[in-house]
Amino acid sequence: MRDVIDGKTPGAFYSRYGLNPTIMALEGKLAQLDHAEASLAFSSGMAAISALFMRFAAQGILCLGDVYGGTKQLLTRQLPELGIKTFSLSQTDLDSVETAIKTHQPRLVYLESPSNPTLQLQNISGLAELAHANGALLAVDNTFATPINQCPIDLGADFTVQSATKYLGGHSDLTAGVLSGCRLELDYINAWRKNLGQTIATEVAHKLSRSLLTLALRVERHNDNAQLIADYLDAHSKVRKTCYPGLASHSQHMLAKQQMSGFGGMASFYIAGDGSMAERFIDLLKVFSIAPSLGGVESLATQPIYTSHYGLSEEILRQADVDGSLIRLSIGLEDINDLIDDLEQAFSLCQ
Repeated sequence: MRDVIDGKTPGAFYSRYGLNPTIMALEGKLAQLDHAEASLAFSSGMAAISALFMRFAAQGILCLGDVYGGTKQLLTRQLPELGIKTFSLSQTDLDSVETAIKTHQPRLVYLESPSNPTLQLQNISGLAELAHANGALLAVDNTFATPINQCPIDLGADFTVQSATKYLGGHSDLTAGVLSGCRLELDYINAWRKNLGQTIATEVAHKLSRSLLTLALRVERHNDNAQLIADYLDAHSKVRKTCYPGLASHSQHMLAKQQMSGFGGMASFYIAGDGSMAERFIDLLKVFSIAPSLGGVESLATQPIYTSHYGLSEEILRQADVDGSLIRLSIGLEDINDLIDDLEQAFSLCQ
């Protein structure tokens, strides 16, 4: 037992330590998916992100571009309350990032690609090279893409993190997170996971392992449906702008083709109206449900200003290009004609 506790011998010990057979089996599968040396399974995506941040907080964290609202709150509110300085940069061209890294000298550079909710992309390989040249590590939130569509570690990132509540779980019936990377760094991060009580429950680990069996099949259908809906929205007279990296009109479409093998099941759009019109549109939907999650088999619609980005300052919302007219769709596995018909009837009734 002592050798197991000390890490000298593989074996089971105590679930909060992660030394549970079900948890360890899951983590082996997650590491294979992410092409990583090792993975840690957490009780939620934010648990994984917070453990990662605590590992590097004292050495500095630079956040690039748009990120999930909970991540932004952690960086701008909770960590500063502990006296931890974090830095954010909205401009993500390589020259601006290089200047920021040289100025702030962070140990960790963090980003999402595609981002929540506007589907902005980051040049992962270019940023990884830049971070490494300046003594920093790169972490990528890969929740929207999933490892089926994009592998940040293959592109040079040191860590990839996901809310497994979303596509990995895929059925809106569990809450979990995953962090993958090199084994040495994850050993340090595991101490935070253990002592903050963030380890995934064994029952949830079993359910998540089951869900991974159909991940590739589900993501393929998500990709196909989302592309067709994005094409439909992009041509609609009541849509001001559609955000989907699979569209040729997306400003970063070429980058998407370079670093993604599929473009994902998330699409957002700005309705040609105000926030009240967006609310009416969502209320009129019948096949799409109103719910704040994403990545499940069922299609969902939300206004990010009231969900993922609720409570953020006007300045942060402006930088993220999030306002009341923005609608985020998590496009599920239903028949594509049913989904498009539902959107069309809502548009026709929404004045």
